[in-house]
Amino acid sequence: MGSKNKLRRFKDNETFANVIQPSREEVVDQSYKYKGRWNTLYFKNNNPIIVELGCGKGEYTVGLAEKYKDKNFIGIDIKGARFWKGAKTALEHDLKNVAFLRTQIELVTDVFDPHEVSEIWITFPDPQIKYKRTKHRMTNPDFLSKYKTILKPQGLIHLKTDSEFMHGYTLGLLEGLSHDILYSHHDIYVNHEAPKDVVGIQTFYEKQYLEKGKPITYLKFKLN
Repeated sequence: MGSKNKLRRFKDNETFANVIQPSREEVVDQSYKYKGRWNTLYFKNNNPIIVELGCGKGEYTVGLAEKYKDKNFIGIDIKGARFWKGAKTALEHDLKNVAFLRTQIELVTDVFDPHEVSEIWITFPDPQIKYKRTKHRMTNPDFLSKYKTILKPQGLIHLKTDSEFMHGYTLGLLEGLSHDILYSHHDIYVNHEAPKDVVGIQTFYEKQYLEKGKPITYLKFKLN
């Protein structure tokens, strides 16, 4: 993407009613205005909140929001030029149950109260294979602890990835920590019992992976 294109998207995001771009200072000072008040202040309803972390272009956020009008969806990514497309699509389709939040994933406990979120989707994260990058891996123990804090007691986490390494790492970690693995498959498109939400929505990159014959893995789990 060219720099002019990025600048245009940044300017568009500033005008989009469904895009929220707080400064890091706003978020970490423990007084972020939406924390604990996403239902009352932003969505103005009591519907469950589902969060997509590292939402990229926002395909999952928008796809699920179109399907489940009785739920609220928040796509989170630090790269606003990426989720510009999802935000624009949501506005064009008049989806009132969608928001995009530009912030770092590690700040989730600063933007949500404990037990404020019902489900988390993690779609095609960077597997951060090198050992020194483990701290950035989105299913490492530190991140799981943060997710547990913001999730409701029976809250669900979905991990969809093309990385066999990421799938195996997360599966092993969950088993070692005695968390509840509700579903696991290393190639969802050869499994006819795969959940419809998992095979029915495809991201831009996922389509590219499938064209190359890469299997797509999926995990659904709860944190004890």
